Amino acid sequence: MIVGAYLWGVVSDNHGRRKGFLIPAIVMFVAGFLSVFSSNYASLLILRYFVGIGLGGCSVLPSWFLEFIPSPSRGTWVVILSTFWTLGTILEASLASLIMSRLGWRWVLALSSLSSLVLLVFYSVTPESPRYLCAKGRTIEALQILRKIARVNRVEIPSGTLASDYTIEFDEENNTPSKNTPLLLSLRKFYIIKNPKKTKSSMQSLTSLFMLFFTRIRQINALLMGHLLF
Repeated sequence: MIVGAYLWGVVSDNHGRRKGFLIPAIVMFVAGFLSVFSSNYASLLILRYFVGIGLGGCSVLPSWFLEFIPSPSRGTWVVILSTFWTLGTILEASLASLIMSRLGWRWVLALSSLSSLVLLVFYSVTPESPRYLCAKGRTIEALQILRKIARVNRVEIPSGTLASDYTIEFDEENNTPSKNTPLLLSLRKFYIIKNPKKTKSSMQSLTSLFMLFFTRIRQINALLMGHLLF
């Protein structure tokens, strides 16, 4: 997963968010389905290795989704998205418990690979991230997607211009961005917020990364302990 997370992150930054989760989904489905026909442990381990690489692309999908969510609501949706990992773990364990003893492990792997197939089915209706398009200078395409989103939600697009690189200037009286602030900012370059009260230190970012890392370690330990106990 570590290899896949880095690999698909590079793909999504250079070729788009959609390709960043399309290719991993294909890898997971093909390798996962072929695992059903493994004739020995070596072939099974190799195929599951590729499933793990594809699984590393799961980090791209939340990034793509959250780029459509307003900033004040992103924290809530991060928590909601995290619950699906837990629900998926419970579902997979339940699936194995019900099927493995009756039909064998091959059926468990076959049914588990269908989730990637569902993602591929809905790929055709997923738009590219406007933030990514804007960062690549494709502002016309980004604006078309934003207009479509606004039309579906029956709202008007906020006033502003699309830009790739920009410095945010705050209105000191209202403590809000100025009217000239672009709708989308660059993904590839840092932007400066001219408001000391809103500036966050890099130490806070490192703390968040460590918290995320140790949270995942705790989840893995809980799964291992549950397997040993039950």
